[in-house]
Parts: sequence; structure tokens; C-alpha cells
Amino acid sequence: MPIDLSQPSEVQSLAERTRAFIRDHVLSVEDAHDGDIAAAGGEKLRIELQQAARDAGVFAPHAPIEYGGHGLDMSSRAPVFEEAGYSLFGPTALNIAAPDEGNVHMLAHIADPEQKQQFLAPLARGEVRSAFAMTEPAPGAGSDPSALSTRAVRADGGWRITGHKWFITGADGAGFFIIMARTSGEPGQRGGATMFLAPADSPGIRVGRHLDTLDKSMIGGHCEVFFDDLLVPESAVLGEVDRGFEYAQVRLGPARMTHVMRWLGAARRGHDVALAHVAQREGFGSRLGDLGMVQKMIADNEIDIAATRALLTRACWELDRGEPAANATSIAKTYAAEAIFRIVDRSMQMCGGLGVSADLPLARLSREVRPFRIYDGPSEVHRWAIAKRAVSAAKRAKRESE
Repeated sequence: MPIDLSQPSEVQSLAERTRAFIRDHVLSVEDAHDGDIAAAGGEKLRIELQQAARDAGVFAPHAPIEYGGHGLDMSSRAPVFEEAGYSLFGPTALNIAAPDEGNVHMLAHIADPEQKQQFLAPLARGEVRSAFAMTEPAPGAGSDPSALSTRAVRADGGWRITGHKWFITGADGAGFFIIMARTSGEPGQRGGATMFLAPADSPGIRVGRHLDTLDKSMIGGHCEVFFDDLLVPESAVLGEVDRGFEYAQVRLGPARMTHVMRWLGAARRGHDVALAHVAQREGFGSRLGDLGMVQKMIADNEIDIAATRALLTRACWELDRGEPAANATSIAKTYAAEAIFRIVDRSMQMCGGLGVSADLPLARLSREVRPFRIYDGPSEVHRWAIAKRAVSAAKRAKRESE
């Protein structure tokens, strides 16, 4: 079977233009504000960077063409998103940051025509931001989505939603929310979830405190959100009632892979910084880059970058074929989250004291990529799922052989 891993010329061109745009317009802003997007200007900065991205022809590579995007599939997104992720502010500039990028993907696949016009179109164009409200404080939904406790009940005029969410990325300043709520069953039971769309200024939505986390590059923070008897019309249902968990998979697998793409770009920057340092820094009678122990760290970084890309390629190929790709995305996400941190950590080590200082970007890169081992499913949960599938396959094979 022939294998062609090359990208179409138009994708290569878009990746190259993205690379130039990030270096010419974005890196200096990130560096000036130590990767803190709120300190850099928050919403005002987003608007300015996104206009610059439009002018450069690199805006919204993932969004459907009819909504002003480039319409790239998952495989084609990989090189472009990686180049954007070379700066922590790059994804925001291209309108491919979480959660908006994943929400664009899901709305394009699930929303009805009216919902697309009201919610998808302005989101894809960068006119508004969004938030995906699923995670809850204990004992609610977290790594175990079946614990979902936010409740939606039928009422005159539609549905009333009551619940408490937290770690909701981008909630502060979002134009609308996609809310996961239980419409049947009890917490701990499989199924029974429904997704609802609601403008952020709807009576009954209240954004609470920002949870202070390691990462500082995601606009709108990670917030508590309260839904206090929120009334939404029947037309607010995204997809069908009680199929929310099923629809969430449309978003979660691809969103995990786009996280890999973006943060791999950040890790590459860390590696490049370290390479530049060890190639010129002298110690112990030679350049640091000529010393065996440093060379091992360089080689291990190169291996982790290559392996991450390979796993990502496989997962994106499955997604583009319309397959669930649950195992491939879990494997790629778990490996990448840990490999990306290793790359940045080794890069810090190679740069010595400078590596943990603000003179280089490595310390903030470490701060930003460490949460990826938790975000979108902790490594331990993905390993559990991977192992369960493997054992189930072995049991099934044994039964079939008897």
C-alpha cells in the first residue's frame, strides 16, 4: 500500500506563511509580557492579532470555507497548528485556541442551520469567543463524565438548567456557552446528557472567580460558572436530547489532537532555544553541544518530536476517515502530553540558570505545557482506557477462538 505523508502545496504554503507571521508579529508580544495574555491586553490584543492574521491570510485555518476559514481537515491542520503554537499567543491570533477551535469543529458537525448562523458564523469569524461548560466540582463530572450533575428539566418555553461548573476555559468574556446538562438518569449512570447553546448574557448565567492555574496564555481564564434556573428555548438543544455524551466525542478526540499540534509547536520553540544556546556556549573545554550528556538530551528531544508527530499523523488519519479513533487519540494525547513536557524540561536543563529565568522563554513554556497531562483527560485515565480496550480485545479473541 503506497504511503504518502506529504502535504498539499496549499497546506505547505499556509504553514510557511503561518511560520513567518508568528515570528514577525506574535513572538515579540509574547516575550514582552512573559506569556501572560491578560497582561498583554486580553481581548484588545486578541482583536489586534486576529486582524493581523486576516491581513496575512492565515486566519481560521480550521473553519469551514463558507464561514471565512480555510476548511482544513485534521491531517492538514497539523503543520499549520504546530507553526501557530510556536508562540503561546499564536493560536489566539489565528482563532484556533481552545476552546473556540474545538467548538467551531463541533458546531460545524452538529448544529442546525439556524444555530450555525447564530453561533458558528460569528465564532469562526472571531467576532465572539465561546466556552464549553462540562467540568464540575466534586462529586460532579470531571475525568468521569458520567458523574454529570448539572440538571436540565423541561419547562414552559423550553428547558431550565441548574448547576455549577468550574475550570471553564474562556468563560470570562465569552459570547456564548455550550452547556452539558443531565436530562435523564442520575449521576453515575451512562448517557442522559444533552448539550445546550446559550448566549452569555442570558438571565441565569453567572461567571464566578478565575481559578488561578499555572498557565497564563488562554484568554478568558479558567472560571467557575453558575447556571441558576437558566431558561433556554427548545431551539437551544444542540443535536438531540440525551445524546450529549455521544456528540461530545465529535469534539473531544479532534480537540485533543489540536492540543498536541499547538503544544508541540511550543516544545519546538523550547528545543530551538536550547540548541542555539548549546551550539555557542563553551564549558569544560568545548561547546556544550559537543558534550555527550548534552547530545543525549538533544537526541531525546528529536526523538520525542518525531514520535509525537508520527502518533498524531495516525490519529488524524483515522479521524479524517470518519473513524472514532478513540484509541489512537488516547495514545497520541498521552504520549504527547508527557513528551512535550520532557522536551521543554530537557531544554531548560541544557540552558542551566538561564533556563529557569525570564531571559529565555523556557520557564514559561514549562508552566504552560505541564497542565496538558491533566487537561482533556489525565494521562492515567487515558492509560486506563487504552488498557481496557486491549484486555477486551484479548478476551474477545479468546472467545472467538473457542
